[in-house]
Amino acid sequence: MPLTFDLPFEELPRYAGTNPKPADFDAFWQAGLEEMRRVQPAVEIKPAGFSTSFCECCDLYFTGVGGARIHCKLLQPHGSRAPHPAVIMFHGYSCSAGDWLDKLGYAAQGFTVAAMDCRGQGGSSQDAGGVSGNTLHGHIIRGLEDALRGQPEKLLFRQVFLDAAQLAGILMDMPEVDAGAWARWAPARAGR
Repeated sequence: MPLTFDLPFEELPRYAGTNPKPADFDAFWQAGLEEMRRVQPAVEIKPAGFSTSFCECCDLYFTGVGGARIHCKLLQPHGSRAPHPAVIMFHGYSCSAGDWLDKLGYAAQGFTVAAMDCRGQGGSSQDAGGVSGNTLHGHIIRGLEDALRGQPEKLLFRQVFLDAAQLAGILMDMPEVDAGAWARWAPARAGR
């Protein structure tokens, strides 16, 4: 069955959605990134207690915005002589980073892999919370009541996105990770 799209494939990378972008969108995210950069991540990498013949399996912890400790599964290939690409994995709603098995194939191909337990979900990351309103079954909207009262920085998924950006920075700072791999790969893929 062929893939079908509402727009020609060449236009999809430029598609911005149908909702208008809020006037303060860029300022909102710039302030979030500045807040994230002020956090000392206090990165800890602890062996997971096992490894494979081709990679080391570890637990990575770092501090995200609001002081929450975030957990990731980290797989680093053995014997890499040159900087190599990294893969960051995220799980679905109310899940966790899962087991190690689905990450091993990437590590076997020479990628560093980090699978983040998103805060407020089913994994080992800390959820600093501190919001008004529903938290039992409403993580996807957690912080909405505070946002409507002028505190959008309390939205859970703002914090999760900033955790993801913090993790990307941590990986790109690792000497064995090629931080420029995406910049070389993306233009080649777009030309297909």
